[in-house]
Amino acid sequence: MSARSGRRDAATGPTAAARRIIRLNYGFQLLFNLLWWMPVFYAYQREAGLSDGQIFGIQSIYYVAFCLFEIPTGLIADRIGTRNCLRAGAVVMTAANLAPVVSASYTGFLVHFLAIAAGRSLTSGAASAYLYDGLRAEGCDEHYLRAEGTARALGLVAKVVCWPLVGPLMAVAHPAPYVLSAASAAGSLACAVALPRLAGAGGGTARTDGGRGGARGGGAFLRDAGTALRCIASSPWLALLMVQGVAVFTLSRICQVNLFQPILLDHGIAEASHGSVMAAMTVAEAVASARPQWLSRRLSPVAWVSLLSLALAGSLAAMTFGGPWAVVALLCLFAAATGFAYPVQRKLVNDAVPAHAPRATLLSVESIVDRAVCALAAIAVGAYLAAGRLDALLWHSALATVVLIGVLHLLLRGGAVRRRSAGREARPAGPAETPAGAAGRPDTAGTRARKPL
Repeated sequence: MSARSGRRDAATGPTAAARRIIRLNYGFQLLFNLLWWMPVFYAYQREAGLSDGQIFGIQSIYYVAFCLFEIPTGLIADRIGTRNCLRAGAVVMTAANLAPVVSASYTGFLVHFLAIAAGRSLTSGAASAYLYDGLRAEGCDEHYLRAEGTARALGLVAKVVCWPLVGPLMAVAHPAPYVLSAASAAGSLACAVALPRLAGAGGGTARTDGGRGGARGGGAFLRDAGTALRCIASSPWLALLMVQGVAVFTLSRICQVNLFQPILLDHGIAEASHGSVMAAMTVAEAVASARPQWLSRRLSPVAWVSLLSLALAGSLAAMTFGGPWAVVALLCLFAAATGFAYPVQRKLVNDAVPAHAPRATLLSVESIVDRAVCALAAIAVGAYLAAGRLDALLWHSALATVVLIGVLHLLLRGGAVRRRSAGREARPAGPAETPAGAAGRPDTAGTRARKPL
C-alpha cells in the first residue's frame, strides 16, 4: 500500500516528501520567530527617547492590531493558500524588523510593531494548517504532534543560544538586534519558498497549498468567514477545545512576558540574573515541547491539557509562598508544562476541524480569542500591579483557571458536548498506534477505547 492510499503504520517513518515538509517547517518556525531584539527592546526604545507611556502604549496597540489582523489574514490564507500566506508573512516580518533601523523614533517603533502584528497574524494559523494538511496528504499525520512540538523546541533552543550574544553584538553595532532579526526573517522566506505545493490534502486542499480553489473577491472571503463561524456554531466540541486553549495561552503569555520580571523582583532576584532565569525556563519549555510523547497514554489529550493547565495555575499560586530558588524552580516547572501543553492542544484543535472546512480561518479565530482574552488580562495585570497586589493576582489567576477547567469537564461528563474529531467517529486504537498518531481521536466511555496520547 502506498503512502497516499491509506494511513501509514505509526512505526513507519515519514515519506521523503513528508520529511521535506517537516524539515522546512523547522527552518521556517525557527527563523521566523527568532527575534534577536526581544531581550533588549524596552531598553532600546528608552535609549531612543521613548517614555514608558509611549512604550507600553505601543504594546497595547500591538495586541489590538493583532486581533484585528487575524480576521482578514485567516481568510486570506484559505483563499490564496497557506504556503503563499507563509511567504507573505515572511516578507512583512523582514520589512518590520528593519523599520527601527530606518527610524528609531516613536513612529518607527509603532510601524515596527504594527507590521510585526500583520506578519505574525499571516502565519499564526497558516503554518500549523500547512504542516497538518501536508503530512495528512502523505498519509503521515501521525507524525504531526512530534513535528509541531520539535519545531517549537528548536525555536526555543535557538533563542537560548542567540539571546546572550545580543549585548556584545550591540556594542559593535547598535542596531544589530533588528538587522539580525530581519536576516532571520529573510531566511524563513527562503524556507517558505522551498515548501512544496500540496496535492490531495484534505480540508480545502486546493486552497491549502496554492490558492487555486474557489471564487475570488470579497464574496469569497465572506463565504469563508461564514463557513468558519458555522463550523464553530455546529461543533460545540471544537468551540470547547478553543476555550480550553485560552487558559494555556493566557497563563503562559501573561506569566512569561508581563509578570516575569515583577515576580523575580518581588522575590529579590536582581535584574542581572533575569537573563539566566529566562534561559533556564526556555530550556525547560524546549525539552517538553520536543517530547509530548512522554506523557502517559492512560489519559486522553483533553485530560492532559486540563491537568497541565491546572499545573500552570498551581505553579502561579505556589510562587506566593516560596523563596527565590523555589520561585525559579516553579517558573521552570511552569515553562515545562507550557511546552507539553502547546503541541497537544494544537493537534486537538486541528483534529476537530471538520473535513473541507477553512482550516486557517478557524485557527485564526482561535488566535483572536486567545489574544483578546490576553489583552483583557493585561489590563487587569496592570491594575493589580499598580495597587501592589501581585500575590492576589497570582491567586486569582489560578482560581479562574480551576473554575474554567472545572466547567469544561462538567460539560463533557454531562454529555452537553459530543466529542468529535474531523467528523469521524471514535474507534478502538490499534496496537500499532503511537501516542502521537492517536492523540486527536475522540474518546468515549464504555466499549470504545480512550484516546491515548
